Amino acid sequence: MAVVSDPISDFLTRFKNATMAQKEDFSAPYSKVKEEIARILKEEGYLWSYEKVGEGHEAVLVGKPRYSGHTPALKNLKRVSRPGLRQYVGCEDIPKVLGGMGIAIVSTSKGIMAGHSARKQNIGGELLALVW
Repeated sequence: MAVVSDPISDFLTRFKNATMAQKEDFSAPYSKVKEEIARILKEEGYLWSYEKVGEGHEAVLVGKPRYSGHTPALKNLKRVSRPGLRQYVGCEDIPKVLGGMGIAIVSTSKGIMAGHSARKQNIGGELLALVW
């Protein structure tokens, strides 16, 4: 197995590829950060469900993308902050994706949350990804 330098980007790419190929589910190596991102994607309607399978180093996160008929809920996503170039935003600078139709995922001091939640709580942080 190859060493991945950006595990969040790897998780999001696996999710996007599974959605575009209309796969029933996808898997990625487990981490707490990926689980929190999956929780947000489920709350916002991009995933039907997700679960941790296995223990220790063999644990994987299995997610089921949401579809409406044959149309995926996810149209596209963009990884913003990356290991080589971190992007931090204040609460007033959190972008509204497609005029509020998409979400921004932000890592704040109170955990990873959707952009609208961070804006409502008046918290800024690292802008991880934009999803629409």
